[in-house]
Amino acid sequence: MSRVIPTINTKGLTLRALRPDDFDRYAAIWAMADVVQYTGGVPWSRSRAWDSFLRNAGHWQMTGFGQWAIEAQGTKSLVGQTGFFYGVRGLGTDFDAYPEAAWVLSPDFQGRGLGRQAAQAAHDWFDRVVTGPLVCRINPDNAVSLRLAEALGYKPLRRTEEDGMPVDLMIRRSPP
Repeated sequence: MSRVIPTINTKGLTLRALRPDDFDRYAAIWAMADVVQYTGGVPWSRSRAWDSFLRNAGHWQMTGFGQWAIEAQGTKSLVGQTGFFYGVRGLGTDFDAYPEAAWVLSPDFQGRGLGRQAAQAAHDWFDRVVTGPLVCRINPDNAVSLRLAEALGYKPLRRTEEDGMPVDLMIRRSPP
């Protein structure tokens, strides 16, 4: 199965396929304490980052959707990622049955509206090309991501625990 990963350009960024030369920056982002604060709290090793990097790149081939590299205009380098995937997390059929949305932005690019711009562009693409419900999971202390999820149309599904940490499961049944 061969899939083409679309490139999406917005006013301030480009969503594009991950490239092999993105890996060092990808690993550096996931090794930042600020990035993993609400997703387990432990900076990732290069090995864990590599596994995730390959999974993200390969997801497009298996499902026809996945995560994009976020490139801020003028940088020509990876500043984050956003998109969709099947997490198969064992969190219940009301969650695991749907594609999961995610967004991550390097701390040095936060506070400029780029995360929202990237996530909105990805969701607009999903709504046109794939369609259907989406889910996301967010640490209840991550106020910035919770606000973004709400702006994208996600509603609370339930709270649970994952790896000993509380997590809010949210669902977006249709575009807002």
